[in-house]
Amino acid sequence: MSAGRIREEAQIAAVALLVAVAAGSVLIVAAGASPVRVWGALLGGTLGDGYGISQVLFRATPLALTGLAVAVALRVGLFNIGVEGQLVAGMCACAVVGARLPGGTPAGVAVLACGLAAMAAGGALGAVTGALRAYRGAHEVITSIMLNAIVAGVVLWLGDRALFVGGTTRTADVIAAAQLPGLGAAGSSLSWAAPLALGVTAAAAWLLARTRPGFEWRAVGASPGAAATAGIDVRRAMVAAMTASGALAGLAATHYVLGYKHAYEDGLGRGAGFMGIAVALVGRGHPGGVIAGALLLGMLAQGGLEVSDHVPRTLVLVLQGVIVLAVAAAAPLVQRRRGS
Repeated sequence: MSAGRIREEAQIAAVALLVAVAAGSVLIVAAGASPVRVWGALLGGTLGDGYGISQVLFRATPLALTGLAVAVALRVGLFNIGVEGQLVAGMCACAVVGARLPGGTPAGVAVLACGLAAMAAGGALGAVTGALRAYRGAHEVITSIMLNAIVAGVVLWLGDRALFVGGTTRTADVIAAAQLPGLGAAGSSLSWAAPLALGVTAAAAWLLARTRPGFEWRAVGASPGAAATAGIDVRRAMVAAMTASGALAGLAATHYVLGYKHAYEDGLGRGAGFMGIAVALVGRGHPGGVIAGALLLGMLAQGGLEVSDHVPRTLVLVLQGVIVLAVAAAAPLVQRRRGS
């Protein structure tokens, strides 16, 4: 990304943040609370000590991967609404493989096997969505939403009949070697899934910016017709990008299954896939922006617990929507001023 583009993105972020704070303050006043007190409680509970910072990172970790999944699909001009289902499939596959590995499996092999299983499950769903769009013209938004519901039902059905243990809605624990150790960060739940997500984001940034597939995806996203004229197989690019998107969504299972619960249970990670859409939009579809968006929304999620004594917790959900709208409004404003 050029220096000019970086400055533009920084200006968009600054304008959006100011708009979001101003709008949020109005909402806080409308709720009968003091903006100074509420913002102070939110900042103090998230950035005021080591535990708060660690919990923000913990909440941001899966959002970085689901946001990256949406961002990769956006590069090829597709909107992956199926991240929620791809994550569920990834968590289920990760937990099943992790629980059935031999007890003496080395830790590196166990984590790799679970991660690959999660990526394969999520990637398969992404590939189905991409293929239906590329070869049958079925809109990816519709098919991926339907797949979300199908996956949720199938996983619950399989769980009741074969996977869940002891009359619960939880699978058996993965073997000890497959469990990602915690980082010992101020007693929080933060695990090695966080640096894993950061490394994957860096790899995705390199792939999108420095490789032939990344170039082809950008070209197809900019203009499918022009890309086809240049000799790019548009259909193959769509399927490949959606497969990668689904695999990234599935990989978020490493946070929930390997680093947190050590098993899959019904409802685990619910909403993280849909929140990834907001992360990708806030991050403007760039891997670096996705990390920033994940941290911001992770901060709001953790901060919602801290301000619940002052305002309704649902206000935090409204603030998340305000931030997305502020980014959408700030982008054309900044671009128009720079062009004038």
